[in-house]
Amino acid sequence: MNWQVLWPQPDGLGESPFWNPQEQTLYWVDIPNKQVRRAKVLLGTVESWAMPSEPGCIAPSAGGGFAIALRDGMYRAAAWGGELALLARFDHDAKTTRFNDGKADPAGRFWAGTMYEPRDKALAQLFSLDARAGGQPVIERKAGDATIANGLAWSPDEKTIYWTDTIQHTVWAWDWDKASNAMSRQRLFAQFKPKPTGWQYGLPGCTSETYGGRPDGAAVDALGNYWVAMFEGARVLKLSPAGEQLAEYRLPAQCPTMPCFGGADLRTLYVTTASHARPAAEMRDMPQSGCVFSMQVDVPGLPVNFFQG
Repeated sequence: MNWQVLWPQPDGLGESPFWNPQEQTLYWVDIPNKQVRRAKVLLGTVESWAMPSEPGCIAPSAGGGFAIALRDGMYRAAAWGGELALLARFDHDAKTTRFNDGKADPAGRFWAGTMYEPRDKALAQLFSLDARAGGQPVIERKAGDATIANGLAWSPDEKTIYWTDTIQHTVWAWDWDKASNAMSRQRLFAQFKPKPTGWQYGLPGCTSETYGGRPDGAAVDALGNYWVAMFEGARVLKLSPAGEQLAEYRLPAQCPTMPCFGGADLRTLYVTTASHARPAAEMRDMPQSGCVFSMQVDVPGLPVNFFQG
C-alpha cells in the first residue's frame, strides 16, 4: 500500500479524524495527551489545542467552531482555541468512564458513545444530543450494553446507522429514521474472531494469521461501503453494505483507530493510529505507530456532517 505519513510526531491515541471541506483541513484528537489537532495539508502545518480532559471525539459546527465530547460531557467551542461551553454533562462516573467515538449525524445532532475503562462490564452507552431548536438540548440514550463505543456511521441514503462494541468484536446495524431519530430492527452487521488468550505482538505464534484485530472507528463511502479500522490488526477493512469483506488495506502500524475521507474530491483516505502503551517490540518494528497515514482510493467518501446548534 502506498501510505504517506501526514505528520511525523506520533499521537498516543489518535482518533476522530474529519475533513473540513470549507477549510481544506484535517482535524483529529489525541485522547491520552488531551489534544485536538488540525493539519493544513497543503501547507504541511499542524497545530494543537489543549483540552482540560480527554477528548473522545469532535465534530465541526455549522456556524463555525466545534462540538467536542470530553470525559464528563459534551461541549461547544465557537472557534479554534476558544472557550468551551457546556452543552450537557452526563451522570456516568468520570473516574471509570469517558466519552469515546462520535460524530454529527446527517440532521445535525451530535452523537457520542462512552467507554468503560475497567473493561470488565458492558456499561458503555450511545447518546445523541439535539440542539437545533435552541434552548435546552434534547439528549437521548440510543443504545447500550457495550464496553467500548466505536464505529459510528450512517449509510449514504441516511436510513442505516452502524455502531460497534470493540471488545465484543461486533458491528451492529439498525434502521434509522432521520426525522424522528428512531432506531429499529437491530441486526448483526459484522462479527470478527475474538482475541486469543495471551495474544501480544512479538510473542511466539502471535501473528496476523492468529488474530486480525477488533473493530474500532469507521467511515462510509459514497457507495455505502463501511471502512473499519481493525485495532491490533494493522489493517483497514472495506465491507460491503451487506457486511461482506471487499478489500483489506495493511498499515505500517499495528493499531489503526479510525478512517475518514478527505481531500478536494474526498478520495484521500486518512487513518489515525495509536502508540500509547504498545509493546516495545511493536514500536521497534513499527516506529510510525501513532502517526496519521493517508492514501488515495478509487471511491470517494461521504462528506463530514456538521453539528447544528
